[in-house]
Amino acid sequence: MAANTISNRIAQGSGRMVADTVIRNVRLFDLVTGEMLPTDIAICGDTIVGTLDHYEGANVIEGRGRIAVPGFIDTHLHVESSLITPFEFDRCVLPHGVTTAICDPHEMANVLGRPALDYFTQAAMRTVMDLRVNLSSCVPSTHLETSGATLGAADLLAYRDHPKVIGLAEFMNIPGVLNGDPGCMEKLEAFAGGHIDGHAPLLRGRKLNGYLSAGITTDHEATTAEEALEKVRKGMMVLIREGSVCKDLRALVPLLNPVTSPFFAFCTDDRNPLEIAHEGHLDYLIRLAISLGVEPLAAYRSASLSAANAFGLRDRGMIAPGKRADIVLLDDLRECRVSDVISAGRLVDDALFAAREIIAPVGLESISLPAPVSAADMEIKGSGTQRPVIGLLPGQIITPFLHADLPVVDGIVQPDPAQDIARICVVARHGHNDNIGRGFVKGFGLSGGALASSVGHDSHNICVVGMNDADMALAVNHLEKTGGGFVVVRDGTVVADMPLPVAGLMSDAPFETVRDQLEVLRAAARALGCQLDEPFLQLAFLPLPVIPHLKITDFGMVDVNRMELV
Repeated sequence: MAANTISNRIAQGSGRMVADTVIRNVRLFDLVTGEMLPTDIAICGDTIVGTLDHYEGANVIEGRGRIAVPGFIDTHLHVESSLITPFEFDRCVLPHGVTTAICDPHEMANVLGRPALDYFTQAAMRTVMDLRVNLSSCVPSTHLETSGATLGAADLLAYRDHPKVIGLAEFMNIPGVLNGDPGCMEKLEAFAGGHIDGHAPLLRGRKLNGYLSAGITTDHEATTAEEALEKVRKGMMVLIREGSVCKDLRALVPLLNPVTSPFFAFCTDDRNPLEIAHEGHLDYLIRLAISLGVEPLAAYRSASLSAANAFGLRDRGMIAPGKRADIVLLDDLRECRVSDVISAGRLVDDALFAAREIIAPVGLESISLPAPVSAADMEIKGSGTQRPVIGLLPGQIITPFLHADLPVVDGIVQPDPAQDIARICVVARHGHNDNIGRGFVKGFGLSGGALASSVGHDSHNICVVGMNDADMALAVNHLEKTGGGFVVVRDGTVVADMPLPVAGLMSDAPFETVRDQLEVLRAAARALGCQLDEPFLQLAFLPLPVIPHLKITDFGMVDVNRMELV
């Protein structure tokens, strides 16, 4: 293979030298016109140097008339939410055509701080896909919870010029931005002129104007077409999200067409290996969008070129000379059936993954309870029967604020299976204190037992929901023993679990193992009566402060509209 120099790229593209690699006989899906154009694709090193012509190559990949589209770009995700390490995420997702992923290590950073950024930036240098990092802007995410770490502007600036860093990740602290919080202002000013991701659920009108005036340019939290349309009209790039819990694509795709596609991209945010195995990754989002009436030109453009432009990745997003050789070969355009993937000029196969230098996640353990919890620790004392209750909306993280009459026995407020109301607690797990927040939640469908998770957005304390206090306590204590993870308990017995020893968020096992464990956990949760598609991820989002919303923190139950304990 010739050296990937400018002179060699020119020589190979102009035909004076044999190309390093040629993908022969494909139909190029043109992102300008939507036409299918028969061609070879010539590649020098990791760069496309020739299209719309015939080429000879030292290495030939037979296209056999398949359709060539640019590699897909996931514009916002948390690798931790896939429950696997960056290296297993690479192996799991790249075969689905995702050649670039822009991650925010927000979850791990809220647990460990700078060691999380160190781990992700080092891993990103070694993955086959181009894993890019946006630096976590909100650590801690709220003063209402005990987080494991704090990252100030000076901490983030140490990584700003890293070759894998794009900019500042989702700025969740909307009140801090609008009210000029000094810590927020320091971060925004430190990254002014660079990329700053947004996180602005339900934000409209003048408050949205003020938020955008901070230099924030993207948002993945729009849940209605009206909200998304206002945001793109005000200059935002809306990232259409379809994850394992948050499913906004059906609501937003009526806006997506060839005219508007430069203003929309796709993201998964949080998607686990079981969902990927059943449906896919960005290939699923493209396929679903087209099935809902979106023109293929708009879908594929948003999945690649629009995404690249939004994040300043000018070297990719099209199959064209001078662009990075990230190419997906499809057997079917409308179905987005991926048959081969080329990442930076390399055909993706098992040998390519095996050649990586893997960084072991050593020293990233994080579960620290000062003492085992007891059934009494789960109890909620009270005399009145009218209690605030968190409601669940399947497919969303926004939760209604409900009230219910609940039975009281010996001064203890009880859950009520007849109303589908369970007890929920958040147990601080970072070793700073022994706080426990307590409340009630409606929508899990539990007939008994308990579910617990050390994934609890965004501070990632242990979240447990159940009908039985003893089972809830057992579930929490079991997670300390396993270093974190998910667990199902019934009648004093652990019936299923999945350890997540890496920061209490990620498994150190292959993604296939995690996929199979999730199947077992889902079946165990259903045996308790829970019919939610993703019960553990739904549980994990309940501590997330999204307005309007009743939130469980490790200090107690909070109405975030009034920001006080209730």
